[in-house]
Amino acid sequence: MPVRWSGPAVAGAVIVALMAALAAAGPIVWGEAAERIDAGAILQGASAEHPLGTDNLGRDLLARVLVAGRFSLTLALAATLIGAVCGILLGTLPSVLPRRAARLATGTVNALVAFPGLLLAMFTAVVAGLGARGAVLGIGVAIAPGFARLTQTLAATVAGADYVSAARMLGVPRRRILARHVLPNIAEPLILNLTQALGGALLGLAGMSFLGLGVQPPSFDWGRLLFDGFSRIYVTPEVALGPAAAVALAGIGFNLLGDALARAAARTPVRKAEEPPAPPPQPGEPDPGAVLDVRDLTVTFPGGATPVRGLSLTVAPGEVVGLVGESGSGKSLTAAAIGGLVPYPGKVTYGRLHLGGRDVATLSDKELGTALAMVFQDPLAALNPALKVGGQLAEVAVVHEGASRAEARSRAVDRLGQVHLPEPERRAEQHPHELSGGMRQRAVIAMGLMGTPRLIIADEPTTALDVTVQRQILRLLREVVAETGAATLFISHDIAVVGQLCDRVVVMYAGRVVEELPADRLAEGAAHPYTRALIASLPDLDTDRTRPLAGIPGTQPAPDQVGPGCAFAPRCSLATERCATERPELVAHGLRQRVACWEVS
Repeated sequence: MPVRWSGPAVAGAVIVALMAALAAAGPIVWGEAAERIDAGAILQGASAEHPLGTDNLGRDLLARVLVAGRFSLTLALAATLIGAVCGILLGTLPSVLPRRAARLATGTVNALVAFPGLLLAMFTAVVAGLGARGAVLGIGVAIAPGFARLTQTLAATVAGADYVSAARMLGVPRRRILARHVLPNIAEPLILNLTQALGGALLGLAGMSFLGLGVQPPSFDWGRLLFDGFSRIYVTPEVALGPAAAVALAGIGFNLLGDALARAAARTPVRKAEEPPAPPPQPGEPDPGAVLDVRDLTVTFPGGATPVRGLSLTVAPGEVVGLVGESGSGKSLTAAAIGGLVPYPGKVTYGRLHLGGRDVATLSDKELGTALAMVFQDPLAALNPALKVGGQLAEVAVVHEGASRAEARSRAVDRLGQVHLPEPERRAEQHPHELSGGMRQRAVIAMGLMGTPRLIIADEPTTALDVTVQRQILRLLREVVAETGAATLFISHDIAVVGQLCDRVVVMYAGRVVEELPADRLAEGAAHPYTRALIASLPDLDTDRTRPLAGIPGTQPAPDQVGPGCAFAPRCSLATERCATERPELVAHGLRQRVACWEVS
């Protein structure tokens, strides 16, 4: 989980590190000074000897603030852990309990979230008894509903997974399902939330002590020191500002660090592979002329599912490369991995993943958003239904290029006209639902052109469109590539469409590339049995309509069930015993063509 060390992230990390050092060293270094009573220095203001003044026993308040750091942070950590444990247990119950009990647990969570946290903390503290223990329990109980709601939301996404359903069918105990299948897959965001919750607990405990419900004398934390000094705030304000500043600084530090960690977790974990999973299919040196240069790209999910396995490809400027294969072959996940959009808890590794000659892991969000444009299959899902089309396009230029609103607005209208959307000024004032499917797809393409993309990834952009509109969109993509010179990765399961649009075709099966060849050789020069089967399954005007349509027998293996040999072997009429036990590598086969098949010479 790489953290992008922006200014706030660095500030948060530094503050938290200082607070940890203060908790460790404070009582050792300043403990004696904090307890030393001086009858001659009672209730003094700031001075050279006592920078924050003294209390009613003449004790140095700066030393007491520094010493109180350990107790304050310890109490906050205890409260956070209590809240996290209780909240996580409550939040996971609906995903493993029977339906009626799950509804009861969900209703409990909803009721607790609706109840004001401070009142809940105060009520618990009064019931448990005044003092540090009651305050910790109170803040822990107040934190628990937030953790419960987060856990419930995360667990709901996991509870519907096939592996959880399979475990239930096999009679796996609910506790084991919770411990082995649900919690491990939602652990990371929960751990990250702990950091932010720690800052909230620290502020809450200080507030409880300030109200007289928390730490009681002779013990003291920052909230208690603030309480003791508040009566003197108009005469000697520094005696109250010292502990107040400590509470505020620590809370800000934990929240800044937690926010930075959460942002890092939101990005797909991407790292270079220390050892490529397979020998590179081409020379290992980067291609200096390629816009996109990928080597040994692998996407994995918990449980051994690997939907993309050691994929390698390049796309040159102005080139349209088609990525084809049946549903589930890994095409869309390949695009998501390139754009850093693989959903959690997926992990991406690679030997090389260069965009414009730079490793994508080193690109900032702004640089990646400017250099890469993505066109998705469902334009209605890609556009915000609550915003006007022009405003959404303008936002790209404002965020990524720092353009003014007027300039971005003008550019949005220009780009809508560039993609041949009729009456672009009028369309810019409309919401997505007011446009037809073809218009929305043009608007999404225009959004990608708001910057100066070097790579366009079109993920099945014509699947939901009728034939006439599909032809228009394909022609438009070709025009865009010709005008901008951008490299294009066109993803589709329709090999006929790819043959018409693309310069080169990459065929995927079960997460691997099985063939790569020029598009003009697709119909007559395909060598891999799978590619030939895809082509044979396409009907044409000469197809005998009295007979069933041609198809490929069998099904593609699941990502976690791919064997050691050729994944297509169970469906291939040419398969031999070697195909079932030994995986073929992608090797040259004629001019500008590569094939992974033992039976192709």
